[in-house]
This record gives sequence, structure tokens and C-alpha cells, in this order.
Amino acid sequence: FHPTMDRNRKWVPGFGPALLILLSHMTSALEVPLDLPQPPTITQQSPKDYIFDPRENIVIHCEAKGKPHPSFSWTRNGTHFDVEKDSKVLMKPGSGTLVIDISGEKAEAYEGTYQCTAHNEHGTAVSNRIVIRQSRSPLWSKERNEAIVVQMGVSLVLQCRPPAGLPPPVIFWMDNNFQKLPLDQRVSQALNGDLYFSNVLPEDSRQDYICYARFPHTQTIQQKQPISVTVLDNSPEGEHRPRFMMPLGASSTKMVLRGETLELECIAAGLPTPDISWQKDGGELPSGRTTFQHFQKTLKISDVNEDDAGNYRCTATNKLGTAEHIIKVNVKAAPFWVSAPRNLILAPNETGSLTCRVSGEPKPKITWFVNGVLIENAPEDRARKVDDDTVILSNVQSGSSAVYQCNASNEFGYLMANAFVNVLAEAPRVLTPPNRVYQVIANNPALLHCASFGSPIPTITWFKDSQTSIKDGDPYVIHVNGTLEIHVAQPLNSGKYTCIATNNLGIKENHVFLEVKEPTRILKQPEYRVVQRGMSAAFECKVKHDPSLIPTMTWLKDNGELPDDERFLVDTDSLTIKDVTDRDEGTYTCVMNTTLDQDSASAMLTVVEATPTPAIVYEKPDPPTDLELTDQTERSVRLTWIPGDEHNSPTQQFLIQYEDLLHEPGVWINLTEVAGTSTTAQLNLSPYVYYSFRVMALNSVGLSEPSQSSSQYRTNPAAPDDNPTDVRGEGTEPGNLVISWTPLTGFQSNGPGLEYKVQWRQKDVDEDWSSKTVANASRFVVSGTPTYVLYEIKVQALNDYGNGPDAEVVTGYSGEDLPLSAPDSVQIMVHNSTLAEVHWEPVSLPSVRGKLQGYKLSNRKKRRHVLTFSGNRSEGRLPGLEPYSIYNVSIRVLNNKGEGPPSPSKRFDTPEGVPGPPSFLKVVKPGLDSLTLEWGPPMKNNGRLAGYILKYQPVNKTNELGPVKVMTLPANETTFTLDSLNSSMLYKFYLSAKTIKGPGPTITGEAFTGSLDSNPSPSAAPFLGKDDWKKELVNGSHWHMIKGLKPGSSYRVRVVLILTVCFPSSVRSAVPSRQVDIATQGWFIGLMCAIALLILVLLIVCFIKRNKGGKYPVKEKEDAHQDPEIQPMKEDDGTFGEYSDTEDHKPLKGSRTPSNGTVRRDESDDSLVDYGEGGDGQFNEDGSFIGQYSGKKEKDTHEGNESSEAPSPVNAMNSFV
Repeated sequence: FHPTMDRNRKWVPGFGPALLILLSHMTSALEVPLDLPQPPTITQQSPKDYIFDPRENIVIHCEAKGKPHPSFSWTRNGTHFDVEKDSKVLMKPGSGTLVIDISGEKAEAYEGTYQCTAHNEHGTAVSNRIVIRQSRSPLWSKERNEAIVVQMGVSLVLQCRPPAGLPPPVIFWMDNNFQKLPLDQRVSQALNGDLYFSNVLPEDSRQDYICYARFPHTQTIQQKQPISVTVLDNSPEGEHRPRFMMPLGASSTKMVLRGETLELECIAAGLPTPDISWQKDGGELPSGRTTFQHFQKTLKISDVNEDDAGNYRCTATNKLGTAEHIIKVNVKAAPFWVSAPRNLILAPNETGSLTCRVSGEPKPKITWFVNGVLIENAPEDRARKVDDDTVILSNVQSGSSAVYQCNASNEFGYLMANAFVNVLAEAPRVLTPPNRVYQVIANNPALLHCASFGSPIPTITWFKDSQTSIKDGDPYVIHVNGTLEIHVAQPLNSGKYTCIATNNLGIKENHVFLEVKEPTRILKQPEYRVVQRGMSAAFECKVKHDPSLIPTMTWLKDNGELPDDERFLVDTDSLTIKDVTDRDEGTYTCVMNTTLDQDSASAMLTVVEATPTPAIVYEKPDPPTDLELTDQTERSVRLTWIPGDEHNSPTQQFLIQYEDLLHEPGVWINLTEVAGTSTTAQLNLSPYVYYSFRVMALNSVGLSEPSQSSSQYRTNPAAPDDNPTDVRGEGTEPGNLVISWTPLTGFQSNGPGLEYKVQWRQKDVDEDWSSKTVANASRFVVSGTPTYVLYEIKVQALNDYGNGPDAEVVTGYSGEDLPLSAPDSVQIMVHNSTLAEVHWEPVSLPSVRGKLQGYKLSNRKKRRHVLTFSGNRSEGRLPGLEPYSIYNVSIRVLNNKGEGPPSPSKRFDTPEGVPGPPSFLKVVKPGLDSLTLEWGPPMKNNGRLAGYILKYQPVNKTNELGPVKVMTLPANETTFTLDSLNSSMLYKFYLSAKTIKGPGPTITGEAFTGSLDSNPSPSAAPFLGKDDWKKELVNGSHWHMIKGLKPGSSYRVRVVLILTVCFPSSVRSAVPSRQVDIATQGWFIGLMCAIALLILVLLIVCFIKRNKGGKYPVKEKEDAHQDPEIQPMKEDDGTFGEYSDTEDHKPLKGSRTPSNGTVRRDESDDSLVDYGEGGDGQFNEDGSFIGQYSGKKEKDTHEGNESSEAPSPVNAMNSFV
């Protein structure tokens, strides 16, 4: 095959290499499948001449296959080599490969000739004789080189004479600085390593001509002693004609072996330096195999054959004359194969032969062996006859399998081949994989394989499309190995091919497929461009290819990759270069590749100087003109146009629209977009459409006006290409199946008379399809169906011109009905007081009569609770139950239609749990040393109430908690009086209810006992409540007159001290200390006197603390209420702002309470409601309270609430008691 090329394009079908591989396969030896009995076959062996590196292990390869797997043995120097007796030798398991460890050993001990034998019950195969030799790099013999002194112009030879190494060393000349000496026509190195000077010059004088020898295996380099050369010019030699320095004389001879490389060398002396030329007497030097080296002084001919023998004439020429030397070349040949013996598979009673045809010079001697034994010494076999290079086997019998060896040798070498004779009776088998798909390009050869095996050898016959018998002859060729070749494949050759292998034991067939593809062709090649610098250049490359192949477009610049530059824009069929520079000049090639072939085309880009241009005005492009329809087919048409003026902005793309004058007249629909460099587009069309096309151009400014419409193009009606989509089947009522789909549009109908063929049948039931044809519909209802049965459904489109493609089968269920059965065997396991587990026996699926959605569980106490368990379950959990309660449970099965009948109600009880907290806690009768508590029972007893646990403890003035006392109270009590308490002491209470399961949550609270110097009202409670306290501000005076009192009324009065503290922090708070009621009873005047005395004492204490601590700078008393850092009090609760000391980061030790005794809860740690009188003292249900208390260990964390010297009026009074 020879690909054709022209100046700008190349066509490489990519088929040649594959064809060569396939043809070589035809000539390969017959392979026996490894699952069949067979003698051994050597598959890998080391080369005949193995030179090893003494620094590495010796590895001698010998691999073989056979059935059974062969065993291996070795000989060394003709005698048995016992591998097991030498600890340094290892034979790999399942292999004959030897690994010899020569570390610490004399490697010479393992030199010799080795041969491997592979044996099984069917025969014995042997390897080549492998000569093992150690690589050597001997030292240079010691010598003393005399200095050389010569006159200018004479010739000179510097001898190297390297030591003989194994393999031979590589020779080169260098100086003391390890720089290679320059070689040229005058100075050259011969093949033997000597350095020749055709004539010497003064610059050749130097003291360090050194010959180096590099030994390849050991990678060592030896050097010769330096040679000194001095060139004198006091008596130079004059010019003289050429004469040969090597070879000497008028002629010489050279022997070369066939297949090797012939090296002929001629080096001549002369002044001026001679030129060397070569010719062959009576013939031409072989082209393609001939090379010249060392400035024509060496002639090399590779892969020598018999025709290369003859006389070769080398001629040395200078201006004074010529000299000639004739080299007579004799070509000898070690044995080489003409036809090597091949494995032979014979059926019982068949006849066959092994042929061993070799050639060589001199003629090789052929010797036959069987199973490694000289055939003359082997057991006699009457079926065997030896005739020189042929062994004939007649009427073979089972059990006569063997391996034959052919050895051909002459004085230059030997060849040896194994070939087995395997006597088998085996039915045919096809080895080529079934249903293989072969793809070729039209007008190229196609090869369809039918590799087979059988004994006797099967006969191969071919059929096309399972009907047409293929005969051997044009355009088909059936090769010996069964491969079918089609010389020139055409699209009509595509199809299914069947090969049948037949012998007297059976028949086997195999199917393969051939696809003949359209070739890839570039229809429009890129064109030569001349572009101004800074402008854009565009190359177009339009390609036609087989639609089933995926193309890949590649652009090259000067046969290399495109520059990595964003200015290069590659589209599907074009290349655009923006802002062109001088570097962009060159040849651009588009290459279109598919998996089977390629095509390419090239064009030049020339960049010229930009010419001055006036100011550029950018506008939308003009609409395209001259729309034309060509290449009209049933389903496609080519639209071409002439672009309008771009108005200085390149067209980016063209938009093609169409109007369907039959179905949607007046509506323009986008069809496709093409690159702005295109002027044509291949449009894919649909049947039964009246097309009219128009084109619009788009640039960076915008979209042009539409072009004039093209001529009308009508496509003929055809059967539908598509079927309805979104086909579904679903029952809506018992006994029906609703089949729905998305109808085709008029555009998709492809012709008049659009209808739908609806088909259905029960799945997995042996019955025919039921069908109904409907028109202008998107659903069809099938009645009378069984309840909830799976149906197969198809909906196919058809029109007056035929049916659409085969419809895909979808499935759907007919309508559901309510379930018939209720779950059985309902069992309940109560885990604890709030959790139970329900188990039941699931209903049978037929009784569900629909898709099982799950089970619905109803449990009833006071009101009904419903839980739903999805899926086919048999158990579920009931969380969130109430302790000590009675429940009734029933279960129903659910499907999409609804729920089935309930199971029989199942009753269960939940055990007792811990109770809830008491509903409230308050102090109703406070006294000087007693407090009466009242509380309410828990809202939820969660069992039988067993009593209450009351804990209480005192809280001293520093917020430290005292010892806890615990009391157990009966369940029927809701009040209790605590006696023998300390007066004026705050107590904290903890109350919880309990059942047999233990105590429940705690409710807490705190209250004061009365003071010794007060006479509280019997109804007063020490809890600070939410009474309507009136408040009046007193500006620093020691007394205050309260006006508007009613005669005969009792009042309670309390005085709250407000500290004015200035800190730099932006956050301030006044933390009130606990307040004790200081209301007294008596006459009005006595009350007023007590207040005045109290204020006086309080001011004295504050004055002392201020002078003593020095931490709280206080403003003048008159400005206390005007301090901007004291936040205004709310009218309802009198809350103060919060203070913090940023200097030492410690909370305040004291606090003041506003006159009404309350503090806003969201801004203060303590609430006066917890300490005031008249409140009901209720506590939060979760047991939380607002006051902060701690023992000694937590003192620092609550320092802001400590008050060892409280400034409140009550504490000040207590300090004087």
C-alpha cells in the first residue's frame, strides 16, 4: 500500500500497520490450546552467546509450555548438571530458568556451554546450546612510548593496540584534559583504533595523544601511556600524490557473513589531503543499506546478502593524482532458515511431514533428533521415515506424540528448532472471539478472522448475512488459516459474516461483523492569507467524515503544535488568529483524525506592515444575501450565503432560522449556529415540513437584521422517527389502568394522520398484547383489570406513511383497592414507663391489594395518637408514653388507596415513674424563728404518690450556704411549719415529690425569718413581693417628710441607699443587696423619728466605708441623681444600671436598692421579688431561682453579691442590735 500525497495535503488511512500485523499472523505456527494434551514447547531461552558481568548474578532463561506442564533439567559441557547439589544455583519454581549467585565465588567456574531440556509424558524439547562467558576488561600492557619527531607534510600513524576484552572495547582518543581530539578528513581513527594523519601540520605537535578503551559490560575505561608528537618545519615534505596507508597494496580480501554489517576502510596519505570515493565493480552500491563514515573513509553495508559479494574499489584523489585499492568481498553464511519445521497436529491414522529447509555457505549439514536423542539412536518407529531435510510420518497412532529437533550446522554456526507431532482427535473450536466488529475505510482491504483449532484440521467456510455462501475468488480471498480477505471493501460489504469450522468430529460456527466507513476528506482547504499586523487571520477547514466516527481536528504551525497563546482560537472547522504579529507567519495545517483514518491540508500566512487607517466605526453587520439551497436530500440540505459588510467588527457567528409554513406559519425557530468564518451549513431536516430559511450575522456590536427568506423547501412525509415520551401506566380506581404519554408535536409527526397504538398485557403472563389505536389523545383507560397487577405497556406513533420505531416497554400497576386483612398476633413489650415495643404478624401481600405503604398504629388513652411505620414491617416502637397509664393499641395496613380494617385492640399498662415537681411553693406564715411552707401537689403524679422530700439550709450575710437538713413528709400534707429557726436569717428550700420509683424534679425557693426589733404584721411574708411601692427621691438630707398619708392607716416604709459610682467602663450596674422589711407599727410621730435615726446611722456608715476603701469615687450628693452613668429607673420596677470596675476587674462588694425594692430581672443577678413582703413566693417549676449563693470555695466568683458590711438600712440596724 502506498499513500498518496500532494503539495498541500496528505492522506494516511492508518491501515497499513494493521494489515502487516494481520498478514504476519497468517504465517504463524499452529497453536494448540493449553487445555489440550501436548508436548513441551520452548517459549523463552537465553541467547546462544551470553557474556555476563561478574558483578551480577548469572540468569540463564529457559521457559516452556505443555500439557502437562513440563519438568526441566540441564547439561553443562555435554554432561548432566545437577542443580540441587550446587547451593549457589537456583532453578525458579515451575520454570527451567537458572539463577547462579556468583558473589564471593570465582565466576570462571560457571563458564561453559549449557543446554536446557523440557520434558513431559508426550515428549522432550531442548534449547539451544548457550555459551556462558565472563566479560573481561584487562589492563593495558606496560610499555614505554618513544617520542615521535616528524617533518611537516609526512603521514603518521599512532598505534593504539588495546588489550583484547570480552566483548571488544570501544576506542577513542583524548588529551590529558579528557577532551576528545578533533577528527577530520586529514586526521581520522581507523576501525582498529589507530590514529591516522594523512599529513601532519605544526599544530599537531602535542605531548598527550592518549588512546582510551571503554569496556561496555563493566563500564570501565583503560588508557594507554601518552604519546608525544613533535612536528618540525625546518625541512618540510613537499606536495605528493596519494598512497594508501591502509589497507596496503593494490588489493585485499574481506569475508563477511550474511546478515551482518560489512565495514570497508580506506585511509590514504597525501598532500594536499586526498578525497576518498567508493564504487562496486559491475554494480551499484545497495541503496538504503549503504552509509559512509569518517569523511568517506569507511563504507558500511548493513544486512549483507549474497548479492553484496564482489570487488569494491576505493579511490583516493588529490590535485597531483589518484590511487586505487580493490577489496574483494566474499559473503559466507551461517545456516539460516528457508522453512523451519512447524508443530504438526495429526488425527489418528493421518499422514504428515516435518520439513527443515535451511541454507548457508558452505551448505549446512542437517541432523534430526527425536525427544533430544539422535534419531538413529532413538527407538525404531515404522511410521517414521527420514529423507534428508524431511521426516515423513505415516498412519500415526494415538500415543505416538513426540518432539523432533532439526539441527543445521556449518563452520560459521548452527540452527536448531523444535517441532512437535501431537496426535489428537478433537472437534473443531473457533478461537476468534464471537461478535467481533471490524471497521475499515471504504476502498481499503478488510480482513475477517476465523482462527480455529481441531484435529483433523477443520475446513473453514464463510457465509454473509447467514445466507450467502462466500467462495474463494474476487472480491474475496479465503486464506489457509481461515481469514477472509476483501480486497477493496465497499459499503455494500458491511454486514454479518459467519465462519463455520468443520471436521469429522463436529462443527462450530462464529459470527463477526464488518462496518465499512466513509473516508475522511477535507472538502474546503485553508487558503493562503496575507494579513496586516494587528489584524485577524482566519483559516477554514471543512471536512466530510463518516458520521459514526468521532473526528478530532488538530491545527499545526510549521508541523509543530500551535503556540500556547489565547490569541489562537480553534473552532470545529476553523482557526482564527487575533492581533497578528510577525511571529505568527508560517504554514498552518489542519489535521482531521478519526480512529481509522485522517486527512490534512495546509496554507501559508504572510504578515505585512499595517497601513494607517482612519478612525474605526463599529456597527452591526449587514444581513447576509443570496441564500441558496443545494445538495438537497430527503433529510438534509446545504444552505449557502454571501456575508454582508462586517462594519469593522468581525462576524462571530451566523444564526440560521427556519419557518414551518405547514404547521406554524409566521413563527421563526432557531435551527443552528455556525462560525463567523463559514458561508455554508449542512442542515438536518425533518419529514413533512415546508421549510423556509433565513440567516442573521452576529458581531461584537450586535445581531444583524434577518436576511431575505430562502426559497421554500418541502420534505416528503415519512413514518414517525420518534415515539411519545413519558409513557406511564397507573391505576386510579380498582379495576382500571390509565396509560398516559406526552404526544408528539406536529413537527415530530413526520406526516398526516398521526395516531398512537397503545398496547398492554400482564407481565409474566403468557398472553398476547392487547392494543388500541387512538388519535388526538394523551391518555387511554383500560377497564376491567384485576386489582393491582403489573402490566407491560407500549405506545407507538404511526401516521399514514407507516409506524414509528419499536416502542420501549414500560411497566405500571392497575388500580388499587382497600386492604382486606388486619395484622395478626399483636404483641406488646413494655420497656419502661415511657417506651413500649409492638410486634405483629404482617398481612399477606395479596391481601394488601396495592402497593404496601406501611402500617398505621393507633394507641388511645384520653385521646388518640397515631404512628405510621413505612414499608413491610413487623414491629415498631411507641415512645413518649405517660407513666402509670392504660393504653389500647390497634394496627391497620396501608396502601395508596387507604387503610385496611383494624386489628383487635390490645391493652397494656405502663409502669410507675417519678412524679413531676410540686405545682407551687410559698411561705404563708413567717415568724421570728419559724416559717410555714405551703405547696401544691404535682401536676403529674406518674404513679402513686409516696410523699415529699423537703431540704432546707441557711444562707448567711456573705451568701455562704449552711448545712442541709432533710425531712420526709407524707403524701397527704401540703403545709409544714419549720420551727427553731434563726431570726433575720435567709433560708433556702428544696421540695420534691416521690413515688416508689424515686423523687422527681425539685422546686426551690428562699425566704427570711423576722427581725428581733420589728413587729411584723401577722399576714406579712418575708418574700419580697410585687406590692405597689411608692418611691420618692431624697437629695442627701437626713430626714424626709412623707405627705398625703391617711389617718388611721398602717404603712410600711423602707429606705434604700443609692451609691453614685464613677468608672471608665461603658457598662454600669447597681447590684442591690437583700432588703429586709423595716416597717414598724405605732403612732405616726414614732415612725417618723425611727426613719430619721436610721438615715443618720446609714450616712455615718457610708462615710466610714468611703474613707476606708477608697475604691469608689462618689460625686457630690447633690448631683447623685444627675450622674449620667446611673441609668434612669423604670416607673414600674425601679431598675438601676450595672457597674463594673475595669481597673481591677472586681465586682462591687455592696449595692443599693431603689426605693420600691424591685430590680429588673434581665439586668440584675438578684431579684427583690425573692425577698420582699406580701408576695406569694412562688418558684419556677424547674426548680430554678434568681439569687446566687455559694460556699467558701466559690467566693471569688460571686464577690459582687457579698456584703460583709452591708450598707442597707436593715443591715446597718442589725449591726447596732
